[in-house]
Amino acid sequence: MHHIPGFNLSSRRRFLEQAGLGCGSLALASLLHSEGVLANESQGTNPLAPAAPHFPAKAKAVIWLFQTGSPSQVDTFDYKPELQKRNGQQLAGADPKTGFFTTSGKCLRSPFKFKQYGQSGAWISEIFPHVSQHADEIAFVYSCFSQSNNHTPAMLELNSGFIRQGFPSLGSWLTYGLGSENTNLPAYVVMHGKKPRGGDPVWSSGFLPSVYQATALDPRQATPINNLARPTELTDRQQRSLLDALQIANRRHASTRPFDRDLSARLESFELAYRMQVAAPEAFDINRETAATQRAYGLERSASKDYGRQCLIARRLIERGVRFVQVFADVAKTPGGGVNDVPWDAHSDISQNHGTCAASVDQPTGALLSDLKRRGLLQDTLVIYGGEFGRTSDSQGSKGRDHNPNAFTTWFAGGGIKGGVQYGASDEFGYKATENRVAAHDLHATILKLMGFDHERLTYRFNGRDFRLTDVAGEVVEELIA
Repeated sequence: MHHIPGFNLSSRRRFLEQAGLGCGSLALASLLHSEGVLANESQGTNPLAPAAPHFPAKAKAVIWLFQTGSPSQVDTFDYKPELQKRNGQQLAGADPKTGFFTTSGKCLRSPFKFKQYGQSGAWISEIFPHVSQHADEIAFVYSCFSQSNNHTPAMLELNSGFIRQGFPSLGSWLTYGLGSENTNLPAYVVMHGKKPRGGDPVWSSGFLPSVYQATALDPRQATPINNLARPTELTDRQQRSLLDALQIANRRHASTRPFDRDLSARLESFELAYRMQVAAPEAFDINRETAATQRAYGLERSASKDYGRQCLIARRLIERGVRFVQVFADVAKTPGGGVNDVPWDAHSDISQNHGTCAASVDQPTGALLSDLKRRGLLQDTLVIYGGEFGRTSDSQGSKGRDHNPNAFTTWFAGGGIKGGVQYGASDEFGYKATENRVAAHDLHATILKLMGFDHERLTYRFNGRDFRLTDVAGEVVEELIA
């Protein structure tokens, strides 16, 4: 017989003793769980236990509709008549290197018509017939700007406040501050088709414990969350017993390592995955919705079905207590190639690109707002819409627009937002934010306040310093808050 290091078969009695102890541990763990002993222990150390904010919140949850690739402000929600008049003329003060490539310096008018909507009189492009019906529920911020003209650092900034990797995203900060209202689903969910530029670091928990990391998934897949199903050779009782035994061993291990911040996250991840095996398939099953609801979200249209599915699932998750859902625009391509690998990134043809992208996102976005309102969820759910920067007012080539970090539009609805507000302004060509300029830190400070937090007090100590989402900046835009 070959000798196996560390495993002594010389004593049959010793072997039976070891095996008996193992079976006994499983039986004990199962008994303790059925009596509620293990459950009580985990509740006391659960890093996702619900927590109170600093003050009463106006919003309980967030749905962030992130328009990957950056829509053009002057072709969507920031109407500029002067740009229309001076098409082809030199744009005063234009810098050909503002964007990622090089622009002409000549004004490029919008190919789309604008119209005023609602009592607020907000100007909205014709490519948003469904969103425009909610003009009086939306607060538009026309004066946003970012630090970078490149997708990845700009997306990092809009999500984490910094243009480099390693810092926690907004969703992670809120999960850290509030915990979770649903013990059977993640507190923070990200949905995407093709991953956006920047990938996983965009929604990273950074230096926060990994329990506050987003659960990222592709809802187009038959099984959106990988490796969730229980192994076929295990019954539920057997799996529960194994997990309970693992809990005992892991907690004993963790008790001798009180400063290891990831151990409790690892323990909770095993338990959450087990609970999600039942809860997640139900939450993602949009076939439980009526045919009328599915039509409203545009699921019968090839152009909008993928984005519509994401928006509908977002509503279902919020209903079930998920705190933060981020949808990254997944846009259908036209046979003629209406978009490149980054939606809304209209370098060559603003008309074709934005027409295609809006056809994908407009109906589902409008349906989401209507659905949340009808169910009484909009008042407690903050909906955010926008990209990582804007686009140039002068042309790239003859019909496209380059990246523009100097001006872009973000809008908010629900969750304590004052509808019908039009805040800030860009110049007469939409080229630069000029009035009440709003940086990422200001957006974050405002969102945190709506969720019940003073952005200067929500901190985490790392490497000897108290960090916060807004770093050493950030002003709440009080004019947006009802």
